[in-house]
Amino acid sequence: MANPPNQPLAGQPPSGLTDHDYARFAWARFRSLLAWMTLAAATIAAAAIVLLAYLQGPLHLVTMFAILGGVGGSVMLAGALMGLTFLSSGSGHDEDVERID
Repeated sequence: MANPPNQPLAGQPPSGLTDHDYARFAWARFRSLLAWMTLAAATIAAAAIVLLAYLQGPLHLVTMFAILGGVGGSVMLAGALMGLTFLSSGSGHDEDVERID
């Protein structure tokens, strides 16, 4: 009989995100990483706005929103993808895929 997905094999303790305590820890670590990346994105976007205002003169509101979305959004996307990579690797999901093959 096949083992249901996301369930440990018979006689093995749960591993990775199937272990609820570890899953809670891993997602808390991921949210912490995203919080730091949000702070970094806001800081970098603000610095870009200040630098462009210094070089170009007063900026329109639409230009500031574009900088915030482009620079801040890129940093946040990079942080989210990096965090999900760390979550996948640290929780053992990468090894689970190799075990299934």
